[in-house]
Amino acid sequence: MYRFLLTPRWWGINLFVVLAIPFCVFMGTWQLGRFEDRVQTHDAAEKQPAPGSRPAKPIDELLPVDTVTSGRPAIATGRYADQFLVPGRKLDDKSGFYVLNMLRTDSGKALPVVRGWMPGKPGSTAVPPAPTGEVTVTGDLQASENAGTAGVDTAGGLPDGQLGMISAASLINLVPYDVYDAWVTLQDTGAGTGDKAAGALRPVPAAKAQGTGLDLKAFQNLGYTGEWFVFAGFVLFMWFRLVRREAEAARDLQLGLVAEAEEEATSEAEARSGSEAGSGSGSGSGKDAVGSGAV
Repeated sequence: MYRFLLTPRWWGINLFVVLAIPFCVFMGTWQLGRFEDRVQTHDAAEKQPAPGSRPAKPIDELLPVDTVTSGRPAIATGRYADQFLVPGRKLDDKSGFYVLNMLRTDSGKALPVVRGWMPGKPGSTAVPPAPTGEVTVTGDLQASENAGTAGVDTAGGLPDGQLGMISAASLINLVPYDVYDAWVTLQDTGAGTGDKAAGALRPVPAAKAQGTGLDLKAFQNLGYTGEWFVFAGFVLFMWFRLVRREAEAARDLQLGLVAEAEEEATSEAEARSGSEAGSGSGSGSGKDAVGSGAV
């Protein structure tokens, strides 16, 4: 009864099923692994001590920035150089901008330093000047921003002196020196020094490292896991349904039910055509009779 499974058509169907089910299971398992990795990373980040409670280290010892070093206090010594304003940044649901200065270190590289946040729009608000001379700063280490970072302006067309994204890739085109692939945000903006101008700057809290939170992407991975397993079950269900239908057709053919059904259908068709022919001839005779009577 199941010899039809060895026909060329069913060889193709069986091959598709044999390849599709393992592929769906593999993709579902991979998506589940991605979700579990995000959960473990989130748990590890939650167990990390607060950034301010960890000892500060030189910037070169904390690079490259990863989930462990992100937020760690970093120390750098140098002189402030170019200044940029980063518009479109919010703090406590208020719109404003970052004040960013490039710190030229003795190594020749420059470290982007966010000295603080100010409300308003760049160009319409007076910005406190950066300290002069050699300074040593301690700020929370952050990874370079990308297009997916909140607040980033990727549209371009900003006025001179403004920056849409804090990253080495963006700054390297604006300054004539090498730039660290990281930046720091100062928690001490100089408000306690008696400088009113410096006191206008508010510290920018360090953000958590990307990929360490249970965000929408994590639950998307979980949703994709269910979808792939549903696809695998659907393929198997359809295969069993096709096999069952084909087996029933083969059984009916073996029992002669298909031939009888065809004969009955043929007899009904012949009877129907005969009745239609009879009614057609009868109506023709009537027409003749009517015609002759008319003559």
